[in-house]
Amino acid sequence: MKKNIIILFFLVLLTGCVGSSTSGIFGSGVSVALDPRTLGTQIDDSIMQKNLRARLTLDEKKYFVKISVKVLDGRIFLGGKVDFPEEKLKITKMAWETKGARSVKNNIKVKEKFSLANVAKDILITSQLRTALILNKNVKAANFNIDTINQITYVFGIAHSEEEKREIIQESKQIVDLKEIVTSILMVSDLSRQRE
Repeated sequence: MKKNIIILFFLVLLTGCVGSSTSGIFGSGVSVALDPRTLGTQIDDSIMQKNLRARLTLDEKKYFVKISVKVLDGRIFLGGKVDFPEEKLKITKMAWETKGARSVKNNIKVKEKFSLANVAKDILITSQLRTALILNKNVKAANFNIDTINQITYVFGIAHSEEEKREIIQESKQIVDLKEIVTSILMVSDLSRQRE
């Protein structure tokens, strides 16, 4: 038991050092240098993301901390937890009303009772998958964000090829205690503004 706690502590520290996403002038997300989107697309996505976050915060201050918003090529990804199902519906509606929204992927969970053991498992699953992606030479790990809630892992980002997407799914199948993986992985060739 003591050994497991030490390993968990090490993985939490590793998670903080990994740098799966960076923060810069365009906010939180994938690194500008490694991002396959055009600079214009990155700026458009950043404006949409900041607009939606501001509207959510104005509506309810707690959403600033409890709800994560990410935008990739006009596609909005929502995550976090709310107290009531009506809140989830309201947030989804606000996301769809954002100018330029092409789709909304809502991974917001309605709050459930949780235990420290479940939180520890989620952290461990996220750390293991993030480490596996970093070590996999066929995956550009910096282009993907990973979140785990109740042993369900959400991975989103931009893949350069179908092979890279398959590698991520294959790596996730190796993780113990992972119940399900939900991927929202866009292909570089699918980015609308990339083709223009």
